[in-house]
Amino acid sequence: MRTIPFLLCHCMAFFTLATAQQKTVHPDARYAEAVYIHRKADGFKGIWYMNQPSNDEYVYKYSGGMATYPANHRPFAIYSDKVKKTFFCFGGTDEQNSTLFHNVSYFDHRSGMLANPTVVLDKQTTDAHDNPVISIDGKGYIWIFSTSHGTSRPSYISRSVKRYDIERFEQVPATEVVNGERVPFSNFSYFQVYYVKKKGFIALFTKYNKSGHRVIGFNTSKDGKSWNEWQVIAHIEDGHYQISAERDGKIGVAFDYHPKGKGLNYRTNLYYLETADFGKTWTTAAGSEVVLPLTTIENPALVHDYSVPHWNSYLLDINFDEKGHPVILTVTSKGYEAGPEKGPRQWTFSKHENGQWKAYPVTVSDSNYDMGSIYPLGGKRFQIIGPTVDGPQAFNPGGEIAMWQSEDGGQRWKLVKQLTHHSSMNHTYVRRPRQASPAFYAIWADGHGRKPSISYLYFSDEQGNVFRMPREGSGSLLLPERLTDSTFSQAVSQP
Repeated sequence: MRTIPFLLCHCMAFFTLATAQQKTVHPDARYAEAVYIHRKADGFKGIWYMNQPSNDEYVYKYSGGMATYPANHRPFAIYSDKVKKTFFCFGGTDEQNSTLFHNVSYFDHRSGMLANPTVVLDKQTTDAHDNPVISIDGKGYIWIFSTSHGTSRPSYISRSVKRYDIERFEQVPATEVVNGERVPFSNFSYFQVYYVKKKGFIALFTKYNKSGHRVIGFNTSKDGKSWNEWQVIAHIEDGHYQISAERDGKIGVAFDYHPKGKGLNYRTNLYYLETADFGKTWTTAAGSEVVLPLTTIENPALVHDYSVPHWNSYLLDINFDEKGHPVILTVTSKGYEAGPEKGPRQWTFSKHENGQWKAYPVTVSDSNYDMGSIYPLGGKRFQIIGPTVDGPQAFNPGGEIAMWQSEDGGQRWKLVKQLTHHSSMNHTYVRRPRQASPAFYAIWADGHGRKPSISYLYFSDEQGNVFRMPREGSGSLLLPERLTDSTFSQAVSQP
């Protein structure tokens, strides 16, 4: 990778890329350079990614089609009623899976067609932790936030040149306040961003400290360019993962923690906080105000203590019901390793009602990294879509996608439909679009759990009908392929 001298980088820190392909120069010479491309992807090719070889029959701690990974990135898709399109981004790649592209597309609800993805940039890594997230501001501009996994690579912010248009993006010369000084906003991990009308962007994300701890916090910006000073939400022992949701300006945050000295593969407990005033004050779900940052294991935000039975706790999704009460989906297990010995992987639906938290079992699956999404349906009705049915690579992430439903506020759950069948590869990381529309209700990818493979992208409608996005295509709009029970086994990709 080419290294740019620091002074040259400093002079060229922020510039707009006007050519078809050009390298981004960052003010810190340690950083690798991304490549802004602005060309069509010629189809939907998802990134395949693995993490931590396990030297057993399961091959990796986790692996597979990770175009919509991880759970801590959000959102991947947003529906705009003004133009009747669901805009979405994903981690793409080339035929050789040799790099990570940040791709953006949309589903046109009027025509039922998909836009051939635009490759915004080449992140110059194959680490799916660097996957992008998407936002739409109040004027209709599309924003792509290009995350990083730790501090070894830079992060980028891009905005569409035209409103509700994905053809070209320009790099945003973003800055943030650090110790009273304005500096480049060039590194963020596990990014979650929401545009709140008349206020601007609020983003929840992770910064790595000198000890390598994942410290969680948030920042705000009126215009996406000038960000305020990052505020820490929590730093308990060796750090955290967090997930978040937004409804009518209220932000809810769920997080776990890493016990000191036990390594990052052990994460436990469940905490929750919320803010209704754009981060000025934070409270528990019951409304008790807390002082940030949280630094002790026992604190008012604690929802469930999983450390006593020594359970790992994995964050899947968070949402609000129609009354604004938070609901959280997690998986608990006996350890991080793949395989039956650390099972069962219990899916738990946690809900705040009548002033207290309650936890209800949903189902069990075979991997800690089986990820699904919550859909509030109104009243006491909730839905979960995720890979809870065993797939062809058992005990690896994902499986067959299923739809679960509860009619009594989450106390009891019923499998109402299996969406995918006879797959040759596991389906992974089912994500709910913001303001999800019935025609584009969930998005995910597939991939082999135990060896590198190609990866297709899929979406489903509200009824659970599944559509595969074309892997190849040269037109501006591409037709998705409807998969049925009788044709699914012939249509699914081969490993």
